[in-house]
Amino acid sequence: MQKLEAEVLDSSDDNKKGILLESGTNEFEIVEFNIGDVYYGINVAKVREVITRVPVTAMPSAHSFVDGLFTLRGRAIPLVSLARAINVKESEDPKNIIVTEINNYNIGFLVDSVSRIHRISWKNMEPSPEVGNEAMIVGVIKMTDKIVLLLDFERIIAEINAEINHKLSTVEKADSSVEAGRRKKHVVIAEDSKMLRDLLVNTLHESGYEFVRDFNNGKSTYDYLQTLKNANGPITDHVNMIISDIEMPQMDGHRLLKLIREDNVLGDVPVILFSSLINEEMRLKGERLGATAQISKPEIGELISLMDDIVFKANK
Repeated sequence: MQKLEAEVLDSSDDNKKGILLESGTNEFEIVEFNIGDVYYGINVAKVREVITRVPVTAMPSAHSFVDGLFTLRGRAIPLVSLARAINVKESEDPKNIIVTEINNYNIGFLVDSVSRIHRISWKNMEPSPEVGNEAMIVGVIKMTDKIVLLLDFERIIAEINAEINHKLSTVEKADSSVEAGRRKKHVVIAEDSKMLRDLLVNTLHESGYEFVRDFNNGKSTYDYLQTLKNANGPITDHVNMIISDIEMPQMDGHRLLKLIREDNVLGDVPVILFSSLINEEMRLKGERLGATAQISKPEIGELISLMDDIVFKANK
């Protein structure tokens, strides 16, 4: 394993745990890598390790993005050609595999090379511009000598694994009284992935939660919540639940949660963190910041059940 990987990507590393446990700093770390002349990034919290390219066993009838299976520490893991997944030219000799754990799913991504780790503020990451295949890109990080694109790995995995799409769009039918109660509730969503945001909003609508406002970053969400404070009546007349991803441009979910909990008007509004990053360290961070609950994507059925428990309990 490269020196970079041994120092930074080992889950036992104190520096990595440090940033995961810091409270509401609005900072994160990315692993920078390239495909051809373009630089990309992935949140360190999603990366188990980086390895040198290894032999792959082909899989009959596999998805077109998947090269096959490789073995790591006794486990067979699918290998995805990231170039093919984002529709760019594949290199003749890609050198590294980024091994990830996203949505409780282990998968490797083949890239040309991994270069370094960057610690940056979410406020320095801009949302993707509305051009071309922007849905694959959730953020743009402008550095001194280059631009780094943050990819929507959740979308790539959802395209490969149909079970994730199923879990994001399938919920149990509720009885009429529960659906009637849901129609009176106001929900705010912060989610940077357009695909996941659309799926989440549509599924909530179908389940009976009709009043849903959605935003693609924490800052826009917080700005909207601030406008609700000036509306007539108690805050519960305007927002009953906030559902937030963790990694988002401009302001991440932990910073958003911290600001909400520090606000005299918004402080008691329930906040559920719904993210692919929910692991032991991140769960502890969310608890310290005052998350009402934390659920790992893509368990939307569990999310809606929990929403019912929280918002209806608040009325008793």
